[in-house]
Amino acid sequence: MSERVEHGRDDEIAQIRDSVRALCAGFPGEYWRGIDRERAYPAAFVDALTKAGFLAALIPDEFGGSGLTMRAAAAIMEEIHASGCNGAACHAQMYTMGTVLRHGSDAQKNRYLPGIARGELRLQAFGVTEPTSGTDTLSLRTTAVRDGDHYLVNGQKIWTSRAEYSDLMLLLARTTPRDQVKKRTDGLSVFLVDMRAALGHGLTIRPIRTMMNHATTEVFFDNMRIPADTLVGEEGKGFRYILSGMNAERILIAAECIGDAKWFIGKATAYAKERAIFNRPIGQNQGVQFPIARAYAQMRAAELMVQEAARKYEAGADIGAEANMAKLLAADASWAAADMCVQTFGGFGFAEEYDIERKFRETRLYQVAPISTNLILSYLAEHVLGLPRSY
Repeated sequence: MSERVEHGRDDEIAQIRDSVRALCAGFPGEYWRGIDRERAYPAAFVDALTKAGFLAALIPDEFGGSGLTMRAAAAIMEEIHASGCNGAACHAQMYTMGTVLRHGSDAQKNRYLPGIARGELRLQAFGVTEPTSGTDTLSLRTTAVRDGDHYLVNGQKIWTSRAEYSDLMLLLARTTPRDQVKKRTDGLSVFLVDMRAALGHGLTIRPIRTMMNHATTEVFFDNMRIPADTLVGEEGKGFRYILSGMNAERILIAAECIGDAKWFIGKATAYAKERAIFNRPIGQNQGVQFPIARAYAQMRAAELMVQEAARKYEAGADIGAEANMAKLLAADASWAAADMCVQTFGGFGFAEEYDIERKFRETRLYQVAPISTNLILSYLAEHVLGLPRSY
């Protein structure tokens, strides 16, 4: 970044927003439509964000990062999406490294974080979800068995996005069988896998073509041998390690949803002012006005929840409830705004050249990932409201 921002004051965050908008202006709709048609990875966009220091936002200064606050990081992701771009190709570079930062050894942090901060290494792959377990992470079957100075990894992951474009993967695997642990949360461990060395040596990546251009894959491990020093923290405590990172993930993706909602609302508002039917702009009709206004109010309410979650994250508070509510409300707001925007544009909303159908597909994902809205409601019901566990 051309100007170092070290705190989270409003004027500094405003500068960050301006810088992100300026960068995104160089990647207009034509760029994203071309990438979408080819199902290609937006390498030029990711490289530009990396060179500007935005993807190293949450890496401390001591490791060469930008040392920004969570509110500043959220502002970056929001502005990317509000500009019509898509941060899904690279957002994991921001939060996945948090597990290494908080729980990795000094050797691991010094070895990897500076390279990630400089953009020489990509840590964008997060190997957690499996075909048989889905969001039931504690039932995952991928195993890592100690073999001298190495671990042998066997199993499969699915929906491992950006695996083809990442140098490193944060992998969650079972190191102790479930029937040998006292608590369900025990026996899982985290590894920082060098995918460059593993690919073709026990690691296989298979792309999955999806409704949106998300560069997601399924990953297979067949006696993949990884050094023992790739273990992050203590063996068997991996589930606890990734939970803290998931809160950061929820906040940043919620911010992306706020950006999407703002983009849809902006598009619909401008079109409703310009589009004339029966000798009057359609925005003069309350049947068009009210859905836009409601989407705006819904977005603003969700935006406040995202800001509150980011603020409490910075304060070191337990933000499980806030992070989940932020993601739930923001995803609902973006999807409502997307639906409203298509309805406002009518047939033109389905035309590729307006970018609405692309953004419509992209924002639909966040009702499902990185966690389903149903799972969030279950969490709130049990852990906040004290209702009986439903699963």
